[in-house]
Amino acid sequence: MAKKQALGLGIDAIFLDNSLDTQEKTHILRLSQIEPRQGQPRKVFDAEALSQLADSIAANGLIQPIIVRPRDNSDFYQIIAGERRWRAAKMAGLSEVPVVILDADDKKAAEYALIENIQREDLNPIEEAQGFYSLIHDYDLTQEQAAKQVGKSRAAVTNALRLLDLPEDVLALVSDKSLSAGHARTLLGISDKGTISDAAKLVIDRELSVRATEELVKKLNTEESPDEPEDENEAVERGYYTSLEEKITQAIGCKVKISHTKRKKTISISYRDADELEELIKKLVGQDNTENLFV
Repeated sequence: MAKKQALGLGIDAIFLDNSLDTQEKTHILRLSQIEPRQGQPRKVFDAEALSQLADSIAANGLIQPIIVRPRDNSDFYQIIAGERRWRAAKMAGLSEVPVVILDADDKKAAEYALIENIQREDLNPIEEAQGFYSLIHDYDLTQEQAAKQVGKSRAAVTNALRLLDLPEDVLALVSDKSLSAGHARTLLGISDKGTISDAAKLVIDRELSVRATEELVKKLNTEESPDEPEDENEAVERGYYTSLEEKITQAIGCKVKISHTKRKKTISISYRDADELEELIKKLVGQDNTENLFV
């Protein structure tokens, strides 16, 4: 298997790809000989997911070996990658597990553990971005190299790293999933960085779509003066009505346009043909009230 193909398969694929004959590198160790590495990037293990993995291991055995390195002058080994599998194997009652033993110094072991951490499916966007940042700055990798190590495109790494330019309070909103990464990246387009936090709160409060958020950012960036509060209000209103347009369009199945000015307020609904118009009317007035409309 070529190394480039292995990169997207997970951290174990990177390790096992170092040898053409992986069977020669697979050993069996007692669980009591294996211990986790201090400073492991992953601090929290989901109890329910761990229990499910333990059930799977009890039924099918541990298919994927744990990656370990020998401890100095002892019969013990330290986990480089696979602590979650090690914990689940203990829960499943196994006494022995398959391992791959690597000779890795502290820095390399930490780098491997970080790569495995980044490849977790349950990472939030900020944890992933911080992982990329650490790979690049702590282990002297380029964005291209970091991307290859975790099986992602360079563009994905670049977009993730952009999130770290957000204010701390907005980073927290993305971490707890109050604000999506797509919304957050859009907010980075605001010229006056001091207004990003307030804009993020408006996006959440108004439940704006990404498209509506783009409209908000565009309006904020075209303000002539930050001291004109009416311009900001207009931007918020436009984003709000853009979001409403999308929600109503999705609900009724026809394109909706809302015009909201001081002089005139209108809602325009577009339809393709007579059949679509009939279905639209049924949705608006109710099926039971359309008996005499189509005669």
